[in-house]
Amino acid sequence: MRTKEAAHYLGLSKSTLDKLRCFGGGPRYYKLGKPVVYAVGDLDAWKAERARTSTWGAANQNAPVSAAA
Repeated sequence: MRTKEAAHYLGLSKSTLDKLRCFGGGPRYYKLGKPVVYAVGDLDAWKAERARTSTWGAANQNAPVSAAA
């Protein structure tokens, strides 16, 4: 499916999906000539990789560790 439909499928804006594709972190995509297309299986896999059971771990995953004084 094309970018606009893929973004809707994931609940994202087209702009967000475009940025994820350009800067990294987005689902796998295919470039078929000029159009960018996504496979539903790749979208589902990308979405499943982001499943969380707690907001704490995901929100603080990159938090700096304070040094012991």
